[in-house]
Amino acid sequence: MDSTRDILELLRQLTEGRMDTAQCADAIAAAQQRHLEVGDYARLDLLRRERTGFPEVVFAPGKTVEEIRGIVQGLLAHDRHNILVSRLPQDLLAALDIKDAEIRYYERSAIAVFAPQPPELPVGRIAVVTAGTSDLAAAEEVEVACTYAGSSVVRFADVGVAGLDRLLAVLPDIASAKVCVCVAGMEAALPSVLAGLLSIPVIGLPTSIGYGVNHGGLNALLSMLGSCAPGVLVVNIDNGIGAAAAAHRINRLISSGGGET
Repeated sequence: MDSTRDILELLRQLTEGRMDTAQCADAIAAAQQRHLEVGDYARLDLLRRERTGFPEVVFAPGKTVEEIRGIVQGLLAHDRHNILVSRLPQDLLAALDIKDAEIRYYERSAIAVFAPQPPELPVGRIAVVTAGTSDLAAAEEVEVACTYAGSSVVRFADVGVAGLDRLLAVLPDIASAKVCVCVAGMEAALPSVLAGLLSIPVIGLPTSIGYGVNHGGLNALLSMLGSCAPGVLVVNIDNGIGAAAAAHRINRLISSGGGET
């Protein structure tokens, strides 16, 4: 029984007088928290998707093969679809040797999706815009996470400020989206340009792409944070999952009638 049905049953018991309001409140709180302990290294949140609307994402770095395998198999055992494992090298994926689930692997972004099940009717439209081709790894992480969360995604690649005519050519299509994720390294000026031209939310995703002064993306991050165009939202360097979670939630809210573009 999922948490929604659990809560409906509790409310039915409340209306029928089989529990009081305090008991019902405690039971609802408990129904929204369901965990699974895996070994002595993980406590899986089985209701994350239902609660947040965003897929389960396992961050691979720092975990052993056995730990990743145990976490994924634990989630699969509870009928979880679209389990994302991010920053997973292909040789490590092969070492997992998980045969009880279909797997789709995205080599550029090193992200694996176990039991992939994209929604038949994705909501809204998210524009993922990259300043350069070198930013596509971070952009793909956004696209994969948003797609399996349930959003429609369109990519606009290599339209950075070194040639603004490229951006202007696709600007009307970008503007038709509900939200824009702008992926940029180097000086990362593109989010400021977009925020000055669009009425939709702009999420800046700084990347570690760039020469020495870029300092592994720090220059791009500070540039986005210091944007002179009001309204640029910024996530951490190379954090495609964070940008995807924010974009999907905004897109879902607007698409459901909770906001307007």
